[in-house]
Amino acid sequence: MDWDKLRIFHAVADAGSLTHAGDTLQLSQSAVSRQVRGLEQSLNATLFHRHARGLILTEQGELLFDATRAMLKRLDTATARIRDSEEEVFGELRVTTTIGFGTLWLAPRLSQLYKKYPDLRIDLMLEERVLDLPMREADVAIRMKEPSQADLIRKRLMSVHMVLAANADYIAEYGMPQQPKDLQAHRLISQNPNSAQVGAAAMLVSELIANNIPSILTVNNYFGVLQGVLHNLGIGVLPDYLLHDFPNLVRVLPEVESVEVPVFLAYPEELRHSKRIAAFRDFVQDEIFTYRKTMKEQAVT
Repeated sequence: MDWDKLRIFHAVADAGSLTHAGDTLQLSQSAVSRQVRGLEQSLNATLFHRHARGLILTEQGELLFDATRAMLKRLDTATARIRDSEEEVFGELRVTTTIGFGTLWLAPRLSQLYKKYPDLRIDLMLEERVLDLPMREADVAIRMKEPSQADLIRKRLMSVHMVLAANADYIAEYGMPQQPKDLQAHRLISQNPNSAQVGAAAMLVSELIANNIPSILTVNNYFGVLQGVLHNLGIGVLPDYLLHDFPNLVRVLPEVESVEVPVFLAYPEELRHSKRIAAFRDFVQDEIFTYRKTMKEQAVT
C-alpha cells in the first residue's frame, strides 16, 4: 500500500473530517478525498461512513486505523532514538502530569530547563487520565502514585501531603482556627471530592466536609483553589509544596493533613538512553533538591 495514502487516511480518521485533516496536512479537501478514495479502491473496501456531521470509520476502517496508529508510534520511537544519538539536547519532549502538579509546581520552574537547553521543545500534557507511556502517548510522566506497568523505568521524586492553608491577610482579619470544629466559622475551598484527583486529597476533603462546614467553595482544579485562597475567600485544601512557593500562605491546623502522596517520574525502558529524558529527569531532581534544602533551612530557622 502507498504510504502517503495511509498517512492521509490516518489523519482523516484521527480528525473525523476531510477538511480538518486537510488543514493538518496542508492539502486541499479534494486532494485528501482523492487519496482516501484511491486507498479504498486499492483495498476494495469502504473505510468511512459519510454523513452530514463528519466521517465514521467502518469495521474495515477501524482495522486499518489500528494498524496505522501502531506504525506511527513505532516511527515516533525510531525518530526519537535517532535524534537522541546526537550530542545536543533538542527536539520535542512530551511530558504528562496532573493539572495541579503541572500548573502549580512544574510549569513555573521550566524556565530553568529552557535556560540550559534552549532548543528543547516541551509539550506539556496536563490531565488526570494516566497516559500510556509504552504506547508513546507521552515520553515521560510525573505521577502521584507508583506506575504499575513493568516496562517502565520509575524513580520516586518526593512526597506530598494535602494540607489546610490560608492567606496571611485572611488569618489577620478572621483569626486562626485552633481546632477542626473552628472551621465551621470559615469557608472551605477545595476540589470536589467526586472529581478526578488523588484519592488521598478526596478522602481528606470528605472528612472535613463531614464536620458540617456551612460554607464551601469547590473548584475542579487546584489552581482555582489557590486563587480563591490568595484572594481571601477562605481556607483551602492545597498541596504542601505551595507553602514554599507562596510565602504569604499560612498553614492552618498543622495536625490536619492527608496521607502521604508519593510522586514518581517514569518513562519507557526503550528511552533509557534518551538525552532529552535525561535532561528533564536531572532538571526535576535538581529542582526537588533545591526545594528540600530550602524547606530544611526554614525548619531550622
